[in-house]
Amino acid sequence: MTPRYEPIVGRYLHLDMLGRPHRLYVEEAGQGIPLLCLHTAGSDGRQYRGIMNDPRVTDNFRVIAFDMPWHGKSSPPAGWHEEEYKLTSRDYVAMILDVMTALELDRPVVMGCSIGGRIVLHLALDHPEKFRAIVGLQAGAHAEPYYDLSYLHRPDVHGGEVCGALISGLIGPNSPSAERWETQWHYMQGGPGVFKGDLHFYTRDGDVRDRVAKIDTTRCPLFLLSGEYDYSCTPEDTMAIARNVKGADATIMKGMGHFPMSEDPKNFLEYLLPVLDRIKTASKQRSTAA
Repeated sequence: MTPRYEPIVGRYLHLDMLGRPHRLYVEEAGQGIPLLCLHTAGSDGRQYRGIMNDPRVTDNFRVIAFDMPWHGKSSPPAGWHEEEYKLTSRDYVAMILDVMTALELDRPVVMGCSIGGRIVLHLALDHPEKFRAIVGLQAGAHAEPYYDLSYLHRPDVHGGEVCGALISGLIGPNSPSAERWETQWHYMQGGPGVFKGDLHFYTRDGDVRDRVAKIDTTRCPLFLLSGEYDYSCTPEDTMAIARNVKGADATIMKGMGHFPMSEDPKNFLEYLLPVLDRIKTASKQRSTAA
């Protein structure tokens, strides 16, 4: 193999966020329309490596992924050892808006998966004017816990291995072996209690079942892409949003699971590229009209 660099550039961003200083790791590639990508619970921005390495995306989009505090290369804030990490919808929204402000992103496209797919519904409800389009991957309005979450943070259980084991069943059966195991590896590296803290948002605090029908797609288009092999956010969960939100565009991706951009980026791009083309065309039309 000839040595080569990927086009992805990673840097540390220092900013005040959630009332405290943070050192946030941010990766990006490409140029054009900003595309802000939100990773899943317990993982980090490496999940979007396939998108950042594809010129069909990066020729027209500036793809940006940041590791949330406590995740990946972003450390927890000072004093983390004296608190329990619990992600809330209020803090999650504030975090995204603070990063957008710090990076001076003008009405980016935002795309999130799993917890990221849930929080983009909050953004569509409460801040549609700040985005030119919203893409929800594995996006459902609510998820009931289907195992005892306490096992994700116990002294008698290997946290990394149990996290990797739990998400293994959410990966589509057709996913290539290398991508499957890299997806699991990201989970095995998570900090103690972080996956559990993210699921506080996913299973409790982030429930929008009573509000999701109020999303106005005339203010911000909503695209939903979900894998058919997912018992956390089932295809039925995604299609329920599509039925309740007028103008929402939903597609069920064949053979894919809960981590489409990470577990099988090649096939995922075949579904994502048409969506990005529609967003690009609409952006050009708005610019011409203006």
